[in-house]
Amino acid sequence: MTDSHDAPVALITGGGSGIGAAAARRLLDAGHRVAVTGRGAARLRGFAEELGDPDGLLTFVGNAADYDDVRSAVDRTLKEFGRLDTVVANAGFATHDTVAEGDPTGWTEMVLTNVLGPALLIRASIDALKETRGRIVLVGSVAGFVHGPGNIYGATKWAVTGLAENARREVTEFGVGVTLVAPGRVETPFWDSYGSLPPGHLLTADQIADSIVWAVGQPAGVDVNTVVVRPIGQPI
Repeated sequence: MTDSHDAPVALITGGGSGIGAAAARRLLDAGHRVAVTGRGAARLRGFAEELGDPDGLLTFVGNAADYDDVRSAVDRTLKEFGRLDTVVANAGFATHDTVAEGDPTGWTEMVLTNVLGPALLIRASIDALKETRGRIVLVGSVAGFVHGPGNIYGATKWAVTGLAENARREVTEFGVGVTLVAPGRVETPFWDSYGSLPPGHLLTADQIADSIVWAVGQPAGVDVNTVVVRPIGQPI
């Protein structure tokens, strides 16, 4: 049995709800120590209390698109847990509008969170990941593979698809793996600003978390790079 001080450590952005929270729960159950970041202090507090404030969980309030916040979360995780094995760039959101008819006021924050955020997390964590020969997981989207009419959110996820392979080509020589997990439609708070859930069968956050944990648990020397996960019945 792994001593708690030797247990692997994961840092998840946007970990207070949805896919990030589900992945945190799964990794804690699998014996990892986990740090999660999010913008809402109350949401993070509620998440920790829901789990019974386990010793293996850290929560940090911060903006995934602010390098000082991201670097602070990495540094504090290393200080508390002594290592970092996995980072999961999960923070992201959609404005659910289009380039021809949407409201541009929300686009800047979406692009910064969805595109800059994962790049900042890689930059802040790569030195620690070299030490453990760890893994980077980027949460993308099917929208990063399939064009949608006017879909600016989709454009940000196309950027994440590209970032995953660009990062892999740089960090593989350091022994660091990169996995892009690209979900189809998932029943999460992602849809709150849309006003309703989309039609048809949806995946659960736990099902996507299972894919993340599977990627994290690959044997040493194995690099699974792209995992696209759709619900049965989603045609595109």
